[in-house]
Amino acid sequence: MSVGEEETRQRLKAAVHFTVGRLCQKVAEEHHRGFSRQVIAALTETTFRQCDIFAKDLEAFARHAKRSTVTAEDVKLVARRSTALFIYIQNKCDELNQEQNDSKKKSTGKRKSRDTEEESRE
Repeated sequence: MSVGEEETRQRLKAAVHFTVGRLCQKVAEEHHRGFSRQVIAALTETTFRQCDIFAKDLEAFARHAKRSTVTAEDVKLVARRSTALFIYIQNKCDELNQEQNDSKKKSTGKRKSRDTEEESRE
């Protein structure tokens, strides 16, 4: 691993540590509990390693399909072992698809109304 890659890895790990710390703080406040620094560090390390595994799996799925781009289907494959995560990702994909369909309908509707206006002027 090059110096630049190691630096990037350390920055990512620091960002994950910060986020895990904030999430633990939020949960601690909601449930009137505390988290030790060791627990936060262990959660950070586990999260970082799991993300690394997910990233490698996503790359492998895309490569296997002879693609250079990771798709939503690849993400669903990674999440297949966790029912709750799979359902969450599936719902998010459905929401995004619905939003895209709605925006396509709106732009098509605008085009149709413009075409109608132009025809009525002629």
